[in-house]
Amino acid sequence: MPGLGVDLGDLVSREKITLEQLSGRSIAVDGYNSLYQFLAIIRGPTGEPLMDRQGRVTSHLSGLLYRTTNMAEKGIRLVYVFDGVPPSLKEAEIRRRSKVKEEALVKYEEAVTRGDFQEARRYAQATSRVKDLMVEDAKRLLDALGVPWVQAPSEGEAQAAYIAKKGDVWAAASQDYDSLLFGAPHLVRNLAISGRRKLPRREAYVEVEPEVVELSRVLSELGISREQLIDLGILVGTDYNPDGVRGVGPKTALKMLKEHGSIDKIPPTLQTEFPEDPLKIRRVFLNPEVTDNYSIQWREPKTEEVVQFLYRERDFSEERVRNAVERMISGLKERETKRTLNSFLH
Repeated sequence: MPGLGVDLGDLVSREKITLEQLSGRSIAVDGYNSLYQFLAIIRGPTGEPLMDRQGRVTSHLSGLLYRTTNMAEKGIRLVYVFDGVPPSLKEAEIRRRSKVKEEALVKYEEAVTRGDFQEARRYAQATSRVKDLMVEDAKRLLDALGVPWVQAPSEGEAQAAYIAKKGDVWAAASQDYDSLLFGAPHLVRNLAISGRRKLPRREAYVEVEPEVVELSRVLSELGISREQLIDLGILVGTDYNPDGVRGVGPKTALKMLKEHGSIDKIPPTLQTEFPEDPLKIRRVFLNPEVTDNYSIQWREPKTEEVVQFLYRERDFSEERVRNAVERMISGLKERETKRTLNSFLH
């Protein structure tokens, strides 16, 4: 179950962008969050995940194949970053998510028994768990596709932001704004091909466009430092203190920081609202556990390896797998041709 993250949507200016405008860019995405998303969304009519003949779940592999190849066809190169050991500050949030899954599983089974498959599908989406074998499968598929992945020592989002800060990718992709607190110079939201998102509890969809948030612009427009942005996030609530300070929203938090300067200088009455030491949370964002032990290099997909894995071992359609890989190869070649032509002309 992906983290809720910090919600700064009311304060942060976002610029709409098309996938075509992102062509030629490399973007680091949170691998675990991607797999959770695929496991939640790619399900049958009664909420059951896709499975092969041996009963092994394949929803995550299907999502990974088509998301990655579709993006590559558009000239967008993804790097997947996988979580390591979460910080101890996150234990309470992890327990909360686990409880939500257990409750959803009970409601899912009750809905199936009643024959209410629409309700069953809704609860099924909240029961998804990413298991170690799924992560290993994902890494194996990415290797065969020639797509780089990075194993983070701790938070995947922190590592993705670090890779972006170093300039090894252009942006980090996420739905929340934690990447900005971790220092990513660019954040890409709504990075998906379909452009449609289902509204919770309704059989309705809204059109969603990709958008870019630039950290330097956010800090300039709000008139604060990155340290103050982190403090703002802590006041509103992060994965390390999900409830934040009671009654304090983004605009109030910004006003408080403009007045007092930092979180440790706000009135003591408000400081008592924190379940955790805010300075510890600040350190997680300012000095996260990350690694330089990674290599980001895209290679041409090994079509037969992908076919062997997905078609022969996991019962995917051979034709659809080959078509996806072909489109990926064509997209990558077209991008290389354009790059070579541009360097020649300039």
